[in-house]
Amino acid sequence: MASGRVALITVFFWLCLFGGLCDQNVYPKVGTLFVHKLDAEDYQQQFLNKSGNEQTQPISFYANLEGFPDLPGWLRYTQRSPWHSGYLYGSPNTPGKQVIEITVYNRHKFEMLREKIIFHIRAAEDVPPPFRAEFLVENMDVEEMLPPEAQHNFQVPLQTVWNTQRLSIINITSALDKGGRVPLPLPGRKEGVFIKMGSVVPFPKCFTDSQTSEIRQKCQQGEKPVFCQELIQNDFVIDWCNVSLVDKLEPSPSPPIYKALEFDGDFNPPPDTLEEIYYLPDYMLTLLLPILVALLLCLLLSYVMCCRREGVEKRDANTAELQLVHQQSIFSNTEELRKMAADRDVPRPLSTLPMFNSRTGQRTSPMDLTDDSARVPLILSQH
Repeated sequence: MASGRVALITVFFWLCLFGGLCDQNVYPKVGTLFVHKLDAEDYQQQFLNKSGNEQTQPISFYANLEGFPDLPGWLRYTQRSPWHSGYLYGSPNTPGKQVIEITVYNRHKFEMLREKIIFHIRAAEDVPPPFRAEFLVENMDVEEMLPPEAQHNFQVPLQTVWNTQRLSIINITSALDKGGRVPLPLPGRKEGVFIKMGSVVPFPKCFTDSQTSEIRQKCQQGEKPVFCQELIQNDFVIDWCNVSLVDKLEPSPSPPIYKALEFDGDFNPPPDTLEEIYYLPDYMLTLLLPILVALLLCLLLSYVMCCRREGVEKRDANTAELQLVHQQSIFSNTEELRKMAADRDVPRPLSTLPMFNSRTGQRTSPMDLTDDSARVPLILSQH
C-alpha cells in the first residue's frame, strides 16, 4: 500500500517537472508587498527535457486572472527581455482567493507550457502602519528592486534614519505606471521606481523638512535638495522633490450624528404643491416640426422634378431645329457644288480616258487625237 502511494507521488512529481501541470500555492498578506519570481532557467530546463535540445531558448510569459484577460488591479507583471526572469508583484488590498494562469512560450521552438498560481490572500495580522512614506529612486528599474537582496539593501539604512526596526515595504511601483517618461536608450538611464514604506514610528526630522514650502519652491525652480545624509552613502539616488508623507494618525472628520425626531400625534404630510407639467407642446415642437420641414422639402422637390418640364421641352425643340438647319445647309451646299461642277466646259484629261475599248475591242493611241502634249497620258509622256 505504501509502495503504491510512493509510486503515485513519483509519477505526479515527474508530471509536474516535465509537463508543467502542478499548481503553486502562495500566501500573500493584505497591505504587504508580495513578489513572485518566474524563473526563466526553470522553464528553460522543462523545454530542454521535452525537446532534448541543449541550447538555451528565450522564454516569454503571459499572466492573467482565471476567466479574465487581464490581471487583478493590485497585481503587476514585468519582464525585461525574453532572456530574463519575470516577476509578479503587488500589494493585495482585500483577503480572498485568486487563481492566476501563467502561459510560458518558447520563442524559438514555439512550444508552450501552462501552470496556475493560487493566491491565498490573508488578512493583515497587525494594524496597518499609520506613517507611510513614498520615495522615488531614480537610478533603479522596477525589476532591479524586486529581488529580496535589493529590498534589504534599501531598508537597512532607512531603518537607521527612521530609528526603528519595525519598518516594512508596502508597495513597489514603476515610475512609468505613475506617468513617468520612458528614458532615452543611453547607458545609465533608468526608468525610476517608487517605494512605499510604512512604520508605526513618526517620521524623522529630515523627512518632514523635505515637505516645507521653501523646499517645494526650490524644487519648482529646478533645484535638487538633499536630505538624510545617512542615505547618501548607499547605491540608491532618492529624488527628494518627489517624496510624499502620509500620516494616518491625523483625526478624520467625524461622521454626522443623526438624532431621532420627537413626534407626537398623527403624521400629516405636506400638501402637494408641485404643479403638473404638460409636455405636449415640447413633443409637438420636437417631433412634428422636423416632419413638417421634411414634407415641405419633398413637395418642393416633386414640383421641380415633375412640373417644371417646359424649359427642358423648349431646349429639346431648339436643339432639333438647329440640327435641321445644319442638315439643310449641308444639303444646299452639296447641290451648289454639283451644279458648279456640271457647268465647267473643260475637256476630260486623256489620262482618265481608256486606251482600250472594252465594248469594241479597239485600241486607240491618245497621241493620234491631238498634238497637245497636255492631253498625252502620263505614262506615255515619260518615254
